Amino acid sequence: MYKFRSKQTVFEKARQVKLILLDVDGVLTNGDITYGKLNDDGDPVEIKTFDVHDGYGIVQAFEKGLTVGIITARNSKVVQLRAEELGITDVYQGSFNKIDAYEDVKKKYAVSDNEVAYMGDDLFDLPVLQRAGLSAAPVTARPEVKRKVDYITKASGGKGAVREFIDLIFKAKGLIE
Repeated sequence: MYKFRSKQTVFEKARQVKLILLDVDGVLTNGDITYGKLNDDGDPVEIKTFDVHDGYGIVQAFEKGLTVGIITARNSKVVQLRAEELGITDVYQGSFNKIDAYEDVKKKYAVSDNEVAYMGDDLFDLPVLQRAGLSAAPVTARPEVKRKVDYITKASGGKGAVREFIDLIFKAKGLIE
């Protein structure tokens, strides 16, 4: 079951959002990382699974005038490829100190904390979750994270959690019913 700190407060916060920032592993994916080989050259290949509904929600966010970015602690060619497919140009990989990337993208778009929504699932995300105006986590997030956010999705990471979060923002802004 999802939870709101207060539905009214969450909707008030969501109405102000101009920039949506997302973690990857455990948010845009279910957190699994699979390594394999496509050929005999010995180089490992990373495989991640992304939810098509999350992707469409991100595309809709751009169409409705919002900006979407990624902040992740890992480096992955697969993440860069997915971001390019969705039109996400603000991709911060290898960001163990996510607050630096957060401040950079905030400055780029001249937005304040209360105009930023962030979804994360693990301890690395807490500094940004505590600064963003609207914070969320998938139901599969770490308990320490779920205790700190404004909204917990019904959906799991990599299984529609991002779409649910984006739809919440759309509803608060009156962009969908």
